[in-house]
Amino acid sequence: MRNFLAFIAGGLFGAGLLVSGMTDTAKVQGWLDVFGDWDPTLAFVMGGAIVPMAVAWRLTSGRIPLVGGAFPPPPDQKLGRNLVIGSVLFGMGWGLVGLCPGPVVASLGFGNWGHYLFLAAMIVGMILAPGLRSQLDRSARAA
Repeated sequence: MRNFLAFIAGGLFGAGLLVSGMTDTAKVQGWLDVFGDWDPTLAFVMGGAIVPMAVAWRLTSGRIPLVGGAFPPPPDQKLGRNLVIGSVLFGMGWGLVGLCPGPVVASLGFGNWGHYLFLAAMIVGMILAPGLRSQLDRSARAA
């Protein structure tokens, strides 16, 4: 049942990305072009995600998930090296290409080779990230 609900939730998420146009790299880059031909529609998509999630965090306090396990704890409020490095890398990819992980997976059916290249680079980054993080942690301890 848990996998079925995850499949439904992922399908709804992907459908939302397609309907909102967030799989269109020009639309995302239009959001980032504040001093040019700015497209504010991404703000509504973000609001449509942030507002329900904020409500969900409030409502889940002290509750148990229907399909087992436990809700994750609220994210750490501390601003650290890992958050800054991850945010910079995410922002560079998003700004240069106009894609992030959810939309690139949702757009694979379009057959655009650039989306497959982005997905491959993203997977390589995910594989290399733990080793790079441990190397950075070791160098930080040594300093």
